[in-house]
Amino acid sequence: MTTIAVLGNGRVGGALAAALTDAGHEVAVVGRGAAARAVAGAQVVINATPGAGSLDRLAALRAQLRDKVLVDVSNATTDGPDGLPADLIYPGSSLAEHLQDALPDTRVVKTLNTMLHPVMTAPASLAQPPTAFLSGDDPGAKRVVRGLLADLGWREEWITDLGPITTARATEAAILFVPHVIRSAGLSPFAISIAR
Repeated sequence: MTTIAVLGNGRVGGALAAALTDAGHEVAVVGRGAAARAVAGAQVVINATPGAGSLDRLAALRAQLRDKVLVDVSNATTDGPDGLPADLIYPGSSLAEHLQDALPDTRVVKTLNTMLHPVMTAPASLAQPPTAFLSGDDPGAKRVVRGLLADLGWREEWITDLGPITTARATEAAILFVPHVIRSAGLSPFAISIAR
């Protein structure tokens, strides 16, 4: 059992918290208040806050995040008139890289950010296997995250380790596909998949 704090109580955070609780972990979902206490008591922290404000919010928790594994599932974008992602806030970089720079004593791993949120906790629900990518500098942190992904239903062969945290800029840029796919095919769950 892992003690997990999920930052963000929207659809993404709520779904991850429910699934990880069902898998036997001790999970606290944290909204805007009381984050410091929950983060300090957790082994793993999941960032499911809106990406545009994630950096400021998590940087303020630097002391509490020391020596934690931070799983970043957010994408930092500006929205278009229809509310869908329109552009990247950190072109040429990524939210995950900025988080790692701001939190040097925290082990950041980027994952689950290349799919609509229902797929995060039900990967087998799609017609073909999706891919969950891992980006991060710490091998031990990635092992922890692989274990959590397995608890969410991700099979080992569906997980691809892309390498260091700098590779998160590639998966974060994939968010730019999302509005076009939604406009063409609707809001049915989908994910990026590497076919071999």
